[in-house]
Amino acid sequence: MNNIIEAATPAEAPSVKTLAVDEDSAGQRLDNFLMRHLKGVPKTHVYRIIRSGEVRVNKGRATADQRVVAGDLVRLPPVRISAQVAAKVDNPAPAREFPVLMEDEALIAIDKPAGVAVHGGSGVSFGVIEQLRRARPASLNLELVHRLDRETSGVLLVAKKRSALKHLQDQFRDRETGKTYLALVLGLWPSNKKVIDSPLHKYIVEKGDGEGERRVKVVGKDDPNGMRSVTLVRVARTVGPYSLLEVTIKTGRTHQIRVHLASQGHPIAGDDKYGDFEQNKQLQKLGLKRMFLHAWQLKFQHPQSARPITLQAPLPPELQHFVDSIQPRIQSQPEDF
Repeated sequence: MNNIIEAATPAEAPSVKTLAVDEDSAGQRLDNFLMRHLKGVPKTHVYRIIRSGEVRVNKGRATADQRVVAGDLVRLPPVRISAQVAAKVDNPAPAREFPVLMEDEALIAIDKPAGVAVHGGSGVSFGVIEQLRRARPASLNLELVHRLDRETSGVLLVAKKRSALKHLQDQFRDRETGKTYLALVLGLWPSNKKVIDSPLHKYIVEKGDGEGERRVKVVGKDDPNGMRSVTLVRVARTVGPYSLLEVTIKTGRTHQIRVHLASQGHPIAGDDKYGDFEQNKQLQKLGLKRMFLHAWQLKFQHPQSARPITLQAPLPPELQHFVDSIQPRIQSQPEDF
């Protein structure tokens, strides 16, 4: 963690701080470095104090894209935060541990439960990462490697070092990881439908309270707003009138699995955005109280040893119980189910 050389006075009278850059923060852009240490300060203000020269690196002016080096001394001007942000500081996220699938000095892999956001924002005051940081105050550099939707359970990686974070995020960006989900969809999925290669476009739906909500739709291949999205599908087994699918994504677009499967006429059971709302009501009566989408398996290279890692998170009890409660007609049984 970067050492504060000059301690700040109380929040009502903020003072100048000097941060020493440690080895784990070396190589970060200055703007990103500052945002980590000025939690709650708007990005526009961070860029303003850099442009104005109020932020100094080793007593000299600096630019937002400048890379900090271990041993650099970064001067931060007095910065006030809003009452809303101050309230969050006074009422931090409650400490919480999550089921651990793997942990070493570089990373933690947890089994995220459904209904928990991965981070705070957009009406959610805190998420997994804030709670984990509170539960582990000695782990000073915990950062999310990737994201899962709030409604999705399963494997989630958290880096414990910035070097591990960068290495893992590079693998995700370069599509060198293998991410496989389990999804229960309505109807019987045709076994010969194995690849969905349909561009997706993200847009905002205005809500009555003035807030916007992210939505995604399939668009034509010639649509300039479309982002190429590729999803691989394998039928694991049938569960009564439903299909349990192993879904591997080759691209990581927002809501990709949910939209791709729905676009084929087989929405995910319990999906409240892209699903069949009448069917969802019936599913609730049968005991399914959440969306049936679970990040089951993740393959990646360890950021330090480069050895291949395969992690699996079993179906959560509520999903496994739902599957068991409906007489399954086995089509092909995957291992570890």
